[in-house]
Amino acid sequence: MRKPSRSCRGLSICEDLSCPYTDQHRRTSRLKREDVVDRQNKPMAQTFKAVIFDFDGTLVDSYQAITASVNHVRAAHNLPPLSEPEIRRCVGRGPAYLLEHTVPGTDLNKDMARYRAHHPSVLRSGTRLLPGVSETLNILKKAGLHLAVCSNKPRDFTRELLDSLGLAPLMEAVIGPEDAARIKPAPDMLLAALQQLKVAPAEALYVGDMVVDIETARAAGVTVWVIPTGSDERSTLEAAKPDHLMGEFRELGSLSAAGDHFS
Repeated sequence: MRKPSRSCRGLSICEDLSCPYTDQHRRTSRLKREDVVDRQNKPMAQTFKAVIFDFDGTLVDSYQAITASVNHVRAAHNLPPLSEPEIRRCVGRGPAYLLEHTVPGTDLNKDMARYRAHHPSVLRSGTRLLPGVSETLNILKKAGLHLAVCSNKPRDFTRELLDSLGLAPLMEAVIGPEDAARIKPAPDMLLAALQQLKVAPAEALYVGDMVVDIETARAAGVTVWVIPTGSDERSTLEAAKPDHLMGEFRELGSLSAAGDHFS
């Protein structure tokens, strides 16, 4: 494993995407060879019945809220605050990973409780919809596509934000780390979403903003589109070879026209 390229006040910053991913119980979610679905024999064009979305960095910019809660936890350890860009790189791999990589010497159980107690105070004020999201989701819903969210963010926070942002009526399922044995990039959460929607992997599209989202979709046998509005830069996403790298979220609106085909 290569070493992280930066550090902050003795803290390992989350630029090394080969780091293990852990869920809220500190279990490591490692992909085994048998978890990865071979996509070489999949058809080049397919019709989607469902679109499933990551949340932070894909549908919303929630980094202000996350930064405030992380720094609240750091203050309890007499640590100075981190900037939003420093914390942003650690978002998307689950709450345990976030705290383990932003709070040196964390007592995970106590610090998770601190984070969860503080986060409702900044959750709504520190989160905003990304451009084109509401408009595009409504277009997809009207076109008859099944929509869902599959995110490593705690499910209760995701549900509250979907409700406050007016997106809850559009979503048929909301999957969080509480809903599967392993979090992303293991396929478990995405497969749980597909099961709730009653849609096969080949009939679904997963949309995210990180390499972890690409890995998750690959492991589940699902087509994946990504957009560089979150924790990973465009060049990093390109190197991970998604099925499509979007320039803007509104590109998804094309799924409602021309027979919902991607080729």
